[in-house]
Amino acid sequence: MPVPPEAQDTWRVFRIMAEFVEGFESLANLGKAVTIFGSARTHPDDPFYIAASKTAALLAKADFGVITGGGPGIMEAANKGAFEAGGASVGLNISLPHEQESNRYQTISLDFHYFYARKVMFVKYASAFICFPGGYGTLDEFFEVLTLVQTTKIEPFPIILYGSEYWGGLIDWIRTTLKPYFIDGEDIDIFRVVDSPEEALQQVKHGVKHHWWRPLDQVLAKSAANGNARSKNPLSGAKAQKTGEGTRYGVRPKRPDKKHVSYRAKPSQ
Repeated sequence: MPVPPEAQDTWRVFRIMAEFVEGFESLANLGKAVTIFGSARTHPDDPFYIAASKTAALLAKADFGVITGGGPGIMEAANKGAFEAGGASVGLNISLPHEQESNRYQTISLDFHYFYARKVMFVKYASAFICFPGGYGTLDEFFEVLTLVQTTKIEPFPIILYGSEYWGGLIDWIRTTLKPYFIDGEDIDIFRVVDSPEEALQQVKHGVKHHWWRPLDQVLAKSAANGNARSKNPLSGAKAQKTGEGTRYGVRPKRPDKKHVSYRAKPSQ
């Protein structure tokens, strides 16, 4: 007897929930950490592999945990650097149609079926993000975090791009094509570019202590639905860390009876 679609979806909800529960329970006591993104195709003799390993080692020595996708390439390099430096080294592995290999330099290793559950773990437990050169996956992760900060759904954690030569063309396109028609001028300042592990560590430490891109928090606190709720609960408060999934709540969209709706800009700095 075939399983009805609604029953399939119900079981799928439980599977999704299980991935979130395992992730939350495994990483709840991680402490401050930095998520490092980058290509799975980078070889161990590549300068970016070596730089990622050194960057992660410096972060571990500065008491930051390191979070990666758990695979080869830059992910392996970052896990290796943190692991060999005695730090927390987290791998958030993903199951794909073609076989994947998980690197062996992980002190905490989790497996995910759903990309979106994995992405929540990348963001929720990170105090900063470093993006090394990579392909579609790395670009997706960079723009995902960039969007969360730009739309003020998460705190303005530092986002660092490693390798000015690699990222330069994209940054030029953002400056000349996206600005000012599709993004605000200040949105260029959400991320910074570095070319050495030492500079990456410096930017992380500075950006975690003093966020270099900060919208008006008092305005957000007044406008966010979880910031002015009548009843207080464990998920109350306008700050992103007050909510279970690590993002700010907001105001429900209005549905005015007019032909065209308008864009409302975020609170500016």
